[in-house]
Amino acid sequence: MKYTLKQLAVFDAVASQESVSAAARKLSMTQSAVSMSLSQFENLMDRPLFIRQGNRLTLSHWGRWLRPKAKRLLQDAQQIELGLHDQQAISGSFPLSVSQTFAEHLLPSLISKIDTDFPELRIELTVENTEHVVNGVINHHYEMGIIEGRNDDSRVHQENLLEDHLVIISSAFHSYAKHKKVNLAQLEQAQWILREQGAGTRRIFDGAVHGLIENVDVYKEYQSVGVIKELVKNGTYLGCLPYLDVVSEVKKGTLVILPTPELNMSRSLAFIWRKDAGENPLRECIIAEAKRLIRLYKKRQNL
Repeated sequence: MKYTLKQLAVFDAVASQESVSAAARKLSMTQSAVSMSLSQFENLMDRPLFIRQGNRLTLSHWGRWLRPKAKRLLQDAQQIELGLHDQQAISGSFPLSVSQTFAEHLLPSLISKIDTDFPELRIELTVENTEHVVNGVINHHYEMGIIEGRNDDSRVHQENLLEDHLVIISSAFHSYAKHKKVNLAQLEQAQWILREQGAGTRRIFDGAVHGLIENVDVYKEYQSVGVIKELVKNGTYLGCLPYLDVVSEVKKGTLVILPTPELNMSRSLAFIWRKDAGENPLRECIIAEAKRLIRLYKKRQNL
């Protein structure tokens, strides 16, 4: 074997950081040592692995082909090293990105459980909208994501975690709040506060009203679910959010779910990871713990 694990690690770090200097800081190496290692590795591969644009390095076609294979080798090497030193098999860093609904309701309990049962497993967490989670997984920024709704990218594997649905909400004093049914014409006349473009919630809403409501009067768009709820609760706007996000306010009577039988807004929370990622015991551990958590959550919420 001509190449070394160190060269693979340098290649992966440069691919992640798109910069030799940033990769050097991540690996605690000098910049010259990283440059030399990368140059030697590309010479051994006899292929250009990066496209150089000033100080920025982006993966070439060959680099994109090689990276998932290099990551699998590095993960296997880490597990071998941990085993040889009698350390826990579930150990190391795991980059995870999740969408807002999961982060708001389920993530704190999952992190707490992981910290208690697997203290050597460190989750590097990011909370983003679904579009950014998917892109981050595709581009190797995250080992796994948890998204809202479907993803149709052929490079990504999806495994459903929890079925949910979106609901149309208003304040308790809105003129629609007492209606037994709110029709499409009434929805078109309303003023809306919605999630931003790229959010899984927004994608499902747009798909549900497509072809049914010609013009949706979107007054404001926000990333924050809390901001949307407060503005709808205290104003004359309508909103569209996951049931999980509003169930507490609905029980208190501060928000009202409007009956809109003409709209189908069912969706899933789902795990995603790259199809070429290979086996990963850390990923399987997190999935198993999340599924146990979901079973308990559904019992508590009577879902």
